[in-house]
Amino acid sequence: MTSVKDGQRACKRFLKAKIENAIMSEKTLKITQVRSIIGGTKKQKATIKALGLGRPHYQVDRQDNPCTRGQIRVVQHLVKVEEV
Repeated sequence: MTSVKDGQRACKRFLKAKIENAIMSEKTLKITQVRSIIGGTKKQKATIKALGLGRPHYQVDRQDNPCTRGQIRVVQHLVKVEEV
């Protein structure tokens, strides 16, 4: 016989698995730096560094989420973005 706590644990495990599957199925973005950061503001330099870029023609793959989209918006004139 299962208790109420066992049912709650099973429900939490089910929801956790469902969330992890949703996260894994998200799209990724290929971000390529196409222009130099020389002459950019401190915010733009920090954003490029946070994205894992540093020089023109560097590429990184990042999850497509609102945080990454916000970072891309700050340096949109320096990078090229492709959905993978």
